[in-house]
Amino acid sequence: MNNKQRLIAGIFIGLSFSMAHAAEKELKIGIEAAYPPFAYKQPNGELAGFDYDIGNALCKQMQVKCRWIEQEYDGLIPSLKVRKIDAILASLSITEDRKKSVDFTNRYYRSAARLVMKEGTKVSDNLEGLAGKRIGVQRSSIHDRFASQMLEAKGAEIVRYTSQNEIYLDLQANRLDGTLADDVILDQTFLKKPVGAGFSFVGPTFTDPKYFGDGIGIAVRKGDNALAQSFNKALGEILENGTYKEINAKYFDFDVYGEE
Repeated sequence: MNNKQRLIAGIFIGLSFSMAHAAEKELKIGIEAAYPPFAYKQPNGELAGFDYDIGNALCKQMQVKCRWIEQEYDGLIPSLKVRKIDAILASLSITEDRKKSVDFTNRYYRSAARLVMKEGTKVSDNLEGLAGKRIGVQRSSIHDRFASQMLEAKGAEIVRYTSQNEIYLDLQANRLDGTLADDVILDQTFLKKPVGAGFSFVGPTFTDPKYFGDGIGIAVRKGDNALAQSFNKALGEILENGTYKEINAKYFDFDVYGEE
C-alpha cells in the first residue's frame, strides 16, 4: 500500500469512526410519565404517549439515542439546570417566566386550559361562581400559577397535587369541586372515560399568553442554542415528511399542532 492509499484508508477509517461515534451519541431527556395521552406507563412498565413518540422520532431524525429519564414534574427544570438531563420533553408551555430559567425550541403542539366541574355548575366568563370551591391543580404547572393569581381572587381554594391522576381520584371522592388543566388532557383522560361521568367543561377557555405561553416546547439549558436548533431542524423535518402526522393520528382525532 503506497502513501496515498494509506492516507485514503486513514481518512475512511476516521470518517467511519466519527459516524459510529455520532450514531452512539446519547441525549438524556426528562419526562413525567403521569400525563396521558402525552406520557404514561403501559401495563408492562414501558413508556408511551405522544411526547414519548415525538421525542423518539426527533432523536431518530437527529441520529442520536434517546435516554428517557423519568421524574416528577416539579423536578424537571432543576434537573436540567444541574445537567442530570439534557432536555425536557414533558408538555412544558413556553412562557416568559420559564424563559428566565431555560431556553425553548419551537412549539411542537398547542393547547388551552379549561375548568372541569360537576355537570350543571355555573361559572361565568368573569369567573363568578368559584367562591368557596376547591380546585385541584398540578403543582408548579402553569395552571397552578394561573389558579393562584386568578381563581383565588374569585374566592376559590387551590389544592395542589403531584399528578393529574391524583386530582381525578379526589374529584370522584368529592374532596374537590373541580380541576384546572390542559383541555386535551381533561377531555382524553377524564371526560371521555367512565371515571368522568357526571363532569363537564365549565366556564371560559383560557389562552392568555401571559400564563399559558406560546405553545408547548422542548426545554434546553440556557445558552444551548446548538441543541435547540437541532431539535427545531428535526421537528421541521418530521412535520414535512409525515412522521408527525402519523403520531398525531395515533392519539388524536384533530391536529394538535394547531394553526401557525
